[in-house]
Amino acid sequence: MRPLSLREVLRALPAPSQPLVGRILAAARRRGDAVYLVGGPVRDLLLGRRVLDVDLIVQTADGQGAAGLARAAAPPGARVVNHDRFGTVRLESGEAAVDLAAVRRETYAHPGALPSVEPGALEEDLRRRDFSVNALAIPLSPAARKGQPPVIDLEGGRADLEARLLRVLHPRSFHDDPTRALRAARLATRLDFHLSRGSRAALRDALRDGAFGRVSGERLRREFEKLFEDAAAGSDPARSLQRLAEWHVLGALEPGLGLPRQALAPLRRLGRALADPPWPKGRCQPWCAGLAVWLAPLDAGLRRRSLRRLAVRGERARRIAEFPRARDRWLRQLAGLRGRGAVDAALLGVEDERLIALAAWAPPALRRRIERYAREDRGRLPPVGGSDLVALGLGGPDVGRALRRIRRAWLDGALRSREEALVLARELAGRRA
Repeated sequence: MRPLSLREVLRALPAPSQPLVGRILAAARRRGDAVYLVGGPVRDLLLGRRVLDVDLIVQTADGQGAAGLARAAAPPGARVVNHDRFGTVRLESGEAAVDLAAVRRETYAHPGALPSVEPGALEEDLRRRDFSVNALAIPLSPAARKGQPPVIDLEGGRADLEARLLRVLHPRSFHDDPTRALRAARLATRLDFHLSRGSRAALRDALRDGAFGRVSGERLRREFEKLFEDAAAGSDPARSLQRLAEWHVLGALEPGLGLPRQALAPLRRLGRALADPPWPKGRCQPWCAGLAVWLAPLDAGLRRRSLRRLAVRGERARRIAEFPRARDRWLRQLAGLRGRGAVDAALLGVEDERLIALAAWAPPALRRRIERYAREDRGRLPPVGGSDLVALGLGGPDVGRALRRIRRAWLDGALRSREEALVLARELAGRRA
């Protein structure tokens, strides 16, 4: 891994964020602040992977933390969001976002607790991180570069990058933050890395000591959200869950929870679909689809308990819990249908999450029909609308029934123009007269 110039580092950052980072560095130069790129962006940059986000840590000359630098750098109309508990700031402008944090140290009141943070030194900040490959920093501002190497590596992170290892920084790392195990599974899958032998031993100790039982469901759910969101970058959620099962983490979250063999192939199909969804990105919550697919083979009681453990509540929990029964009903119905209009009528109103989960579980022929509906038919509008039918004399529930009839004929190709649709509408109106 050859050293990268400052210009190469800045050009590798996400394009929308580059002007913001430029403003931050200009403000840091005026103020004498030391700014470092840190963590995942450095790791991905050194691996030659696409950098997806920007994480900066700051040593300010006035000791006031990252907020003052963010305000000094903010362009007109930008938003500065403070997270005082963790000493972090998010600078948002248009599509760009940059996270800044004051260098800090952390302490944990008990295993699984959120950390308490306080100002610290650069070395303390790097050594509080989860894995050695995330404890790397690149100095960006003049005050940061003074006397520092191009890449600051206090824990052998670059050697672990070469060896493709994830290694925790101390034996009680998983005791302090058990969610690091979920991040390890996700990163190992995304990067094709392995958990080091010493880290596996540290994880076994944390499991033995019951550290996972004290982690809140909200924190666990957020990690599973990221696990399924990683599929958009080509990661395989089935492999991540396999790692967690092999490490005995899933059963530590909820007794009996595991990865059923029947779910492996549907999870792989789901991962591919989430990487290329049949609808605009942002409409589907990947983790809801992921939980529906993963938990479907479990018995209903364990499925509900697992959802409670992950703090999934309300309507989302109901939909995921009831997905297996709904899946079987939809698949039986689809198997007996003919025509695109009939498929549309059967699937109309099915939420994105359950639709993509249904496709993951469907046999090939039905999966193709579901995907065609999602990609092509769901967004097609017939050439007449409700106002046209009202003008022809239809009203009340008759409008809805007529629209469904016209839509089905339109999707089946029986209607090919607005004129033909109006002929059918007049015929339907005449029958109601």
